[in-house]
Amino acid sequence: MSMLSEVLKIDRFAVTAEFAPPKGTDMDHMRVCVRLAKGRIHAANVTDFQSAVMRISSLTACKVVMDEGVEPVIQITGRDRNRIAIQGELLSAGVLGIKNLLAVTGDHPKMGDHPNAMPVYDLDSVGILQVATTFMSGRDLEGNSLNGRIEFFPGAAVSPTRQTMMPQIMKMRKKITAGARFFQTQAVFDLDLLREFRRLTTPFDVPVLAGIVLLKSAGMARFMNRAIPGVEIPEGIIARMDRFVGKERMNEGIRLAGEMIRTIRDENLADGVHIMAIGAEERLGQILDEAGL
Repeated sequence: MSMLSEVLKIDRFAVTAEFAPPKGTDMDHMRVCVRLAKGRIHAANVTDFQSAVMRISSLTACKVVMDEGVEPVIQITGRDRNRIAIQGELLSAGVLGIKNLLAVTGDHPKMGDHPNAMPVYDLDSVGILQVATTFMSGRDLEGNSLNGRIEFFPGAAVSPTRQTMMPQIMKMRKKITAGARFFQTQAVFDLDLLREFRRLTTPFDVPVLAGIVLLKSAGMARFMNRAIPGVEIPEGIIARMDRFVGKERMNEGIRLAGEMIRTIRDENLADGVHIMAIGAEERLGQILDEAGL
């Protein structure tokens, strides 16, 4: 059983953080960031061709994370593989001892650095969860027996916004039926929205980790509002970030992330947090310090 699942089982406030593999073979910076996080997070999510950008695969980077003594969460994206490849990737994860899985459908390739790539989408996030559930019963998607036991703690993403709250909750139901045992949200900046989401999803009895993104500037906030589906950053936060320049913008972003984490923990607005520093993973310790974790 994974440490993340154990922490959530005993109702401890869970902390995960996101790490993007490099675009190239130099893993030194990622290794340093993972070492800095060791002992301070319960698991490290390793993105899978995030934003449809070609990088080292999540599976390989998860092995690097494990070598550094941190528990990984492998991400599997439906965009790039058919069901044969997805099943093979999950079997490979099982061989390496990777227990945690986050199933995602994935952005269209036109959003990334290879816009002419052909998308696959043979399975979406629900289908990937069904693969993991079927594997744990000892069979593949065609009902063929598997040699060797495999165990996963499968999770999925959710993007609560004021416009999509109920459709997202309906998707959560489908993902839970397919086998999701935890959720990580898209970046949340509106805590009143998170309070409402908590109220509506508490009956599901499935742990939710609130997504926390490190804002580096007001310009970044405006870009996220404009370009990233499922993200809503209130104007008050943008105005707050606008008051700072230079290095103080990053410092204010760290303070904001820490404040949000403290409120989420103190008010029990989620079962934990998922921190996305997006290119500034070396700042993770400062965010946790600010949050009192």
